[in-house]
Amino acid sequence: MVRPVRAADTVEIIYTEDHWLLLRQFRQRAKKLMEALARRRIESIVYGSIARGDVDFGSDVDVFVPRHLPSYKVELALARPVKREIVMATPWHLPKAQVYLDEDYSVTFPLIEPKPLELEFYYFGGAVNLEQLEREVRVPGADKRLMLIDPTPQGHVESPIVGREAEVAKHIKVSLDMVRERVQVLTRRADIGHTGIFLQRELAPDESFEVVFKQLVESNSTVKLRVRG
Repeated sequence: MVRPVRAADTVEIIYTEDHWLLLRQFRQRAKKLMEALARRRIESIVYGSIARGDVDFGSDVDVFVPRHLPSYKVELALARPVKREIVMATPWHLPKAQVYLDEDYSVTFPLIEPKPLELEFYYFGGAVNLEQLEREVRVPGADKRLMLIDPTPQGHVESPIVGREAEVAKHIKVSLDMVRERVQVLTRRADIGHTGIFLQRELAPDESFEVVFKQLVESNSTVKLRVRG
Protein backbone atom coordinates (compact mmCIF):
# COMPACT_ATOMS: atom_id res chain seq x y z
CA MET A 1 0.00 0.00 0.00
CA VAL A 2 1.18 3.54 -0.83
CA ARG A 3 1.21 5.41 2.48
CA PRO A 4 0.59 9.17 2.81
CA VAL A 5 3.55 11.33 3.72
CA ARG A 6 2.77 13.55 6.69
CA ALA A 7 6.07 15.43 6.67
CA ALA A 8 8.82 15.54 4.05
CA ASP A 9 11.31 17.83 2.41
CA THR A 10 10.65 19.49 -0.91
CA VAL A 11 12.59 17.56 -3.54
CA GLU A 12 13.30 18.18 -7.22
CA ILE A 13 13.18 15.10 -9.45
CA ILE A 14 15.05 15.22 -12.76
CA TYR A 15 13.65 12.86 -15.39
CA THR A 16 15.90 10.58 -17.40
CA GLU A 17 15.52 10.04 -21.15
CA ASP A 18 13.92 6.68 -20.37
CA HIS A 19 11.35 8.42 -18.16
CA TRP A 20 10.45 10.93 -20.88
CA LEU A 21 10.08 8.04 -23.36
CA LEU A 22 7.79 6.15 -20.98
CA LEU A 23 5.68 9.27 -20.43
CA ARG A 24 5.32 9.79 -24.18
CA GLN A 25 4.21 6.18 -24.60
CA PHE A 26 1.56 6.46 -21.90
CA ARG A 27 0.31 9.76 -23.27
CA GLN A 28 0.09 8.36 -26.78
CA ARG A 29 -2.11 5.52 -25.52
CA ALA A 30 -4.34 8.01 -23.70
CA LYS A 31 -4.50 10.23 -26.78
CA LYS A 32 -5.67 7.32 -28.93
CA LEU A 33 -8.65 6.71 -26.63
CA MET A 34 -9.47 10.40 -26.28
CA GLU A 35 -9.37 10.94 -30.05
CA ALA A 36 -11.76 8.01 -30.55
CA LEU A 37 -14.18 9.62 -28.08
CA ALA A 38 -13.73 13.07 -29.64
CA ARG A 39 -14.76 11.69 -33.03
CA ARG A 40 -18.11 10.95 -31.37
CA ARG A 41 -18.17 14.46 -29.87
CA ILE A 42 -17.44 13.13 -26.38
CA GLU A 43 -15.08 15.23 -24.26
CA SER A 44 -12.73 13.41 -21.91
CA ILE A 45 -9.76 13.86 -19.60
CA VAL A 46 -6.84 11.74 -18.52
CA TYR A 47 -5.80 12.15 -14.92
CA GLY A 48 -3.16 11.24 -12.39
CA SER A 49 0.49 10.58 -13.19
CA ILE A 50 -0.06 10.80 -16.96
CA ALA A 51 -1.36 14.35 -16.52
CA ARG A 52 1.39 15.28 -14.04
CA GLY A 53 4.30 13.42 -15.65
CA ASP A 54 5.49 11.23 -12.77
CA VAL A 55 4.63 7.93 -14.46
CA ASP A 56 6.20 4.57 -13.75
CA PHE A 57 5.84 1.14 -15.34
CA GLY A 58 2.80 0.41 -13.15
CA SER A 59 0.82 3.48 -14.24
CA ASP A 60 -2.68 2.87 -15.65
CA VAL A 61 -4.22 4.69 -18.59
CA ASP A 62 -7.73 5.56 -17.39
CA VAL A 63 -9.61 8.13 -19.45
CA PHE A 64 -12.60 9.75 -17.75
CA VAL A 65 -15.72 11.21 -19.39
CA PRO A 66 -16.82 13.93 -16.94
CA ARG A 67 -20.55 13.94 -17.70
CA HIS A 68 -23.48 11.55 -17.68
CA LEU A 69 -24.51 10.30 -21.12
CA PRO A 70 -25.97 7.11 -22.62
CA SER A 71 -23.46 4.28 -22.36
CA TYR A 72 -23.92 3.22 -26.00
CA LYS A 73 -22.41 6.53 -27.15
CA VAL A 74 -19.19 5.77 -25.28
CA GLU A 75 -19.11 2.11 -26.26
CA LEU A 76 -19.62 2.85 -29.96
CA ALA A 77 -16.43 4.93 -29.88
CA LEU A 78 -14.32 2.10 -28.47
CA ALA A 79 -12.80 -1.14 -29.70
CA ARG A 80 -14.11 -4.44 -28.38
CA PRO A 81 -13.62 -4.44 -24.58
CA VAL A 82 -12.13 -7.23 -22.49
CA LYS A 83 -14.25 -6.30 -19.46
CA ARG A 84 -17.15 -4.01 -18.53
CA GLU A 85 -18.18 -3.30 -14.96
CA ILE A 86 -20.11 -1.02 -12.62
CA VAL A 87 -18.17 0.26 -9.61
CA MET A 88 -18.91 2.28 -6.49
CA ALA A 89 -15.93 2.79 -4.19
CA THR A 90 -18.14 3.49 -1.15
CA PRO A 91 -21.91 3.84 -0.58
CA TRP A 92 -21.71 7.61 -1.02
CA HIS A 93 -19.36 7.72 -4.01
CA LEU A 94 -20.27 8.26 -7.65
CA PRO A 95 -21.51 5.09 -9.42
CA LYS A 96 -19.36 4.62 -12.51
CA ALA A 97 -19.14 2.45 -15.60
CA GLN A 98 -15.71 1.15 -16.58
CA VAL A 99 -14.87 -0.25 -19.99
CA TYR A 100 -11.52 -2.03 -20.15
CA LEU A 101 -9.75 -2.38 -23.47
CA ASP A 102 -6.89 -4.03 -21.61
CA GLU A 103 -6.07 -4.68 -17.96
CA ASP A 104 -4.49 -1.21 -17.54
CA TYR A 105 -6.29 0.62 -20.36
CA SER A 106 -9.83 1.86 -19.74
CA VAL A 107 -12.53 4.48 -20.07
CA THR A 108 -14.66 5.46 -17.07
CA PHE A 109 -17.91 7.45 -17.14
CA PRO A 110 -20.57 8.34 -14.53
CA LEU A 111 -23.90 6.53 -14.44
CA ILE A 112 -25.61 9.56 -12.88
CA GLU A 113 -24.81 13.24 -13.08
CA PRO A 114 -21.70 13.82 -10.92
CA LYS A 115 -21.62 16.38 -8.13
CA PRO A 116 -19.02 19.19 -8.34
CA LEU A 117 -16.88 17.63 -5.59
CA GLU A 118 -16.93 14.28 -7.41
CA LEU A 119 -15.52 15.93 -10.52
CA GLU A 120 -12.91 17.76 -8.48
CA PHE A 121 -11.55 14.38 -7.36
CA TYR A 122 -9.98 13.94 -10.81
CA TYR A 123 -8.48 17.42 -10.86
CA PHE A 124 -7.05 16.94 -7.38
CA GLY A 125 -4.74 14.33 -8.90
CA GLY A 126 -4.12 16.46 -11.99
CA ALA A 127 -6.11 16.19 -15.23
CA VAL A 128 -5.64 17.26 -18.85
CA ASN A 129 -8.00 17.26 -21.82
CA LEU A 130 -7.17 16.22 -25.38
CA GLU A 131 -6.11 19.70 -26.48
CA GLN A 132 -3.70 19.98 -23.54
CA LEU A 133 -2.37 16.51 -24.25
CA GLU A 134 -1.65 17.48 -27.85
CA ARG A 135 0.26 20.55 -26.61
CA GLU A 136 2.25 18.35 -24.19
CA VAL A 137 0.90 20.25 -21.18
CA ARG A 138 1.59 18.79 -17.74
CA VAL A 139 -0.30 20.03 -14.70
CA PRO A 140 0.21 19.96 -10.92
CA GLY A 141 -1.69 17.46 -8.83
CA ALA A 142 -1.49 15.21 -5.79
CA ASP A 143 -0.34 11.60 -5.70
CA LYS A 144 -1.47 8.87 -3.29
CA ARG A 145 1.32 9.77 -0.87
CA LEU A 146 -0.33 13.19 -0.47
CA MET A 147 2.64 14.80 -2.16
CA LEU A 148 2.09 17.73 -4.50
CA ILE A 149 3.69 17.00 -7.87
CA ASP A 150 4.57 20.26 -9.61
CA PRO A 151 5.91 19.82 -13.16
CA THR A 152 9.11 21.56 -14.26
CA PRO A 153 10.83 21.55 -17.67
CA GLN A 154 13.34 19.02 -16.30
CA GLY A 155 10.91 16.81 -14.34
CA HIS A 156 8.97 17.82 -11.25
CA VAL A 157 9.20 19.19 -7.72
CA GLU A 158 7.39 17.27 -5.00
CA SER A 159 6.37 18.61 -1.60
CA PRO A 160 4.01 17.52 1.21
CA ILE A 161 0.36 18.56 1.20
CA VAL A 162 -0.49 17.98 4.87
CA GLY A 163 -0.38 21.31 6.69
CA ARG A 164 -0.55 23.26 3.41
CA GLU A 165 -4.08 22.34 2.34
CA ALA A 166 -5.27 25.87 1.51
CA GLU A 167 -2.12 26.68 -0.47
CA VAL A 168 -2.36 23.42 -2.41
CA ALA A 169 -6.07 23.87 -3.17
CA LYS A 170 -5.36 27.27 -4.71
CA HIS A 171 -2.38 25.97 -6.67
CA ILE A 172 -4.15 23.01 -8.30
CA LYS A 173 -7.43 24.94 -8.63
CA VAL A 174 -9.75 22.78 -6.55
CA SER A 175 -11.77 23.58 -3.45
CA LEU A 176 -10.30 23.40 0.02
CA ASP A 177 -13.06 20.90 0.85
CA MET A 178 -11.68 18.59 -1.82
CA VAL A 179 -8.14 18.71 -0.45
CA ARG A 180 -9.32 18.19 3.13
CA GLU A 181 -11.51 15.26 2.08
CA ARG A 182 -8.66 13.49 0.27
CA VAL A 183 -6.26 14.08 3.16
CA GLN A 184 -8.81 12.59 5.57
CA VAL A 185 -9.59 9.58 3.36
CA LEU A 186 -6.00 8.68 2.50
CA THR A 187 -4.63 9.11 6.01
CA ARG A 188 -7.53 7.10 7.48
CA ARG A 189 -6.97 4.37 4.91
CA ALA A 190 -3.31 4.20 5.89
CA ASP A 191 -4.25 3.96 9.59
CA ILE A 192 -6.99 1.30 9.37
CA GLY A 193 -6.30 -0.32 6.01
CA HIS A 194 -8.27 -0.43 2.79
CA THR A 195 -11.79 -1.73 3.42
CA GLY A 196 -12.47 -2.80 -0.17
CA ILE A 197 -14.87 -1.63 -2.86
CA PHE A 198 -18.52 -1.24 -1.88
CA LEU A 199 -19.92 -2.39 -5.23
CA GLN A 200 -18.29 -4.07 -8.22
CA ARG A 201 -20.48 -5.82 -10.80
CA GLU A 202 -19.03 -7.19 -14.03
CA LEU A 203 -21.40 -7.17 -17.01
CA ALA A 204 -21.99 -9.97 -19.47
CA PRO A 205 -21.46 -9.08 -23.16
CA ASP A 206 -25.20 -8.83 -23.79
CA GLU A 207 -25.98 -6.67 -20.73
CA SER A 208 -26.31 -2.89 -20.86
CA PHE A 209 -25.02 -0.55 -18.17
CA GLU A 210 -28.37 1.18 -17.79
CA VAL A 211 -30.39 -2.03 -17.31
CA VAL A 212 -27.95 -3.54 -14.81
CA PHE A 213 -27.61 -0.27 -12.90
CA LYS A 214 -31.40 0.06 -12.66
CA GLN A 215 -31.54 -3.46 -11.22
CA LEU A 216 -28.85 -2.58 -8.67
CA VAL A 217 -30.72 0.56 -7.62
CA GLU A 218 -33.98 -1.34 -7.21
CA SER A 219 -32.39 -4.15 -5.19
CA ASN A 220 -30.02 -2.13 -3.00
CA SER A 221 -31.43 0.58 -0.73
CA THR A 222 -27.99 2.12 -0.16
CA VAL A 223 -27.42 2.59 -3.89
CA LYS A 224 -30.95 3.98 -4.20
CA LEU A 225 -30.21 6.60 -1.53
CA ARG A 226 -27.06 7.72 -3.35
CA VAL A 227 -28.91 8.02 -6.66
CA ARG A 228 -31.67 10.05 -5.06
CA GLY A 229 -29.15 12.19 -3.18
